[in-house]
Amino acid sequence: MTLKKIAQIIGSEFNGDDLEIKGMNTLKDAQQNELSFVSNSKYIKDIQNSNATAIIVDEKTREYVPDGCVALVVENPYWEMAILSKYFAPAIEDNSLAEPIIGEGSKVSSQAEIARGAVIGKNCTILAHVYVGANAVVGDNTILYPSVIVYRDCKIGNDCMIHANTTIGADGFGFATNKRGEHKKIYQNGNVVVEDDVEIGSNSCIDRAVFGSTLIKKGVRIDNLVQIGHNCEVGEYSVFVAQSGSAGSTKLGRNVVVGGQAAFAGHLKIAPFSTFAARSGVTKNITQSGKTFAGFPLMDHRLWLKLQIKIIKLLK
Repeated sequence: MTLKKIAQIIGSEFNGDDLEIKGMNTLKDAQQNELSFVSNSKYIKDIQNSNATAIIVDEKTREYVPDGCVALVVENPYWEMAILSKYFAPAIEDNSLAEPIIGEGSKVSSQAEIARGAVIGKNCTILAHVYVGANAVVGDNTILYPSVIVYRDCKIGNDCMIHANTTIGADGFGFATNKRGEHKKIYQNGNVVVEDDVEIGSNSCIDRAVFGSTLIKKGVRIDNLVQIGHNCEVGEYSVFVAQSGSAGSTKLGRNVVVGGQAAFAGHLKIAPFSTFAARSGVTKNITQSGKTFAGFPLMDHRLWLKLQIKIIKLLK
């Protein structure tokens, strides 16, 4: 889209060169000919170093946009970003893409559907009612059990196993809200990358990123009924037990163990080799490796055990 067209859609004044914009991205990751936005004052520090051609800002933030970058001024940048995200969303399926590629030795059920542009590696097993979307990639020696869904553009590594009814790459739970309380969908235009030797249980959901990738690193083990939000990063050999989950943009280090029904708030950083007992509620960054936590509010596991003993004694 051109900057002039974008300005018309979001109701911003624009009188400069009518440049072509090829996509949207975060301030840190935006490249030339990409559009970004600032919806929170804590991101103002990233404006000066951004390579974005244009940035959607409000009147208060306008002064921070450097020379050579176009400031598109609106009342609610987050709302207008949500509106524009639809225009940059790729087609769900694309008939112009090449026929899917099926690697040597792979067995694909006649009841599975492999979309145009998809690539299936060697010696894979793709069972009934699996759907692999446009431009998705499945590595060698990977098994997709019945009714697994891999949305467009997502990537599954080698030697992976994904159990029945799991969805890889559904839209993350993202929307903007205006002053009237109305919600506007933010189209999730990134993807999910699952690295090698990952096993994911049944009925789990790994959401695609808004921009960039949701990343499940090598050797991760995910149980049934687990939710991983958009733009999360799960470190190598981490373990998620049933009914646990993470809100968006939280990054877990290597070998993190997450007990059943434990949950992480969004935008956290979790140190490697951390362990969280069942039903832990994590709302703050964990900076020290190798510790075990429990409870909500979260505390050291030994302290939590002592607290439970004291509570029991009080009730006697």
